[in-house]
Amino acid sequence: MTSAILGALIGPAVFLQQAPAVGLLIPMAMSMALVYFFMVVPQRKRQRQIQAIRDALEVGDSVVTTGGIYGTITRVRDDKLTVQLRVADNPAVKINVARSAIAGLAELPDE
Repeated sequence: MTSAILGALIGPAVFLQQAPAVGLLIPMAMSMALVYFFMVVPQRKRQRQIQAIRDALEVGDSVVTTGGIYGTITRVRDDKLTVQLRVADNPAVKINVARSAIAGLAELPDE
């Protein structure tokens, strides 16, 4: 008889100890969902936009690199995934840059 009373008293106590852990799971899942929608989704969208710009590069486009170098594309090499930039006219300075280093299209700064 005492074991039945003891079991009845211990059973709800075990349930009450597990309830707070389940209660913390819901806010944690909601905060992870918020982080996903406010940080991951916009980042993926921006990466797709940059990749579309890099894929559409043509001769004559004014670009800026991730290092802050402004230039005009003079040659696009699909076999090596590089582009050649003209960064100065007199003397003619041309550099080869990886497509992944192109940050985006830009207007050349005034000198």
